[in-house]
Amino acid sequence: MITYEYPFNERIRTLLRLEALFDNVAHFSSLDGVAENHVALVNLFEVLDVVGRSDLKMDLIQELERQRQALLSFRNNPDISENALSCALYEIEQASAALFTMSGKFGQHLRDNDWLMSIKSRIYIPGGTCKFDLPSYHYWLSQPVATRRAALDHWTKRILPVRDALGIILRLLRSSGREEHLSARNGQYQRMLGNSGGNASQMVRIVLARSEQAIPEVSANRYAINVRFMLPPEPDCKPRGCERDVEFDLAFCNL
Repeated sequence: MITYEYPFNERIRTLLRLEALFDNVAHFSSLDGVAENHVALVNLFEVLDVVGRSDLKMDLIQELERQRQALLSFRNNPDISENALSCALYEIEQASAALFTMSGKFGQHLRDNDWLMSIKSRIYIPGGTCKFDLPSYHYWLSQPVATRRAALDHWTKRILPVRDALGIILRLLRSSGREEHLSARNGQYQRMLGNSGGNASQMVRIVLARSEQAIPEVSANRYAINVRFMLPPEPDCKPRGCERDVEFDLAFCNL
């Protein structure tokens, strides 16, 4: 199955972008290759750009607290596992505490590193990190794998509370959706949201079988959602819409 996620607001869009960037940093940092470690650093700089929002820390703390209060309301509910509830509350409280201990602006320790900022200033220039442009970076990339990995872990460690907090929030968001099996006639699906509860949603998830040769394009507002399924791209061909029925699952998610 392939899952497509479409956020309905900038807040969730930011969290999804950060999640993808943190995943890339973790993946490429764990590999041995020079090119992979370079990609890890590029993604780390992109994390730095995104977390630079001054209100992100408060957004995360407030959302974690809101979820904590919601979970507390399930105390002594016979249908809820007390052990699972306690674990979830503990995880939220630990994530909140870690965010509170982060003083100053997220990622400030990276911004204060002049060497890293010299790399960041050139990393988005095509070919800007060539050996003759940044010999000190070439030297670092030539160091043993253990040295490079230790440095990447050190630079990343202090912003991991952000990753942990958004991971909890997105997990709760995804688990809130209930999937419906639907069919898009001639590759088109439209739904009014006023009476369906979708107007309060923060994200929609669309799930297709891997064998389904179709890609969803979503446009939505508070009143309606429109899904148009496109055929997979082919070399030298313009994108074309599906002209057959497409089976898919859809879930509206809301915290």
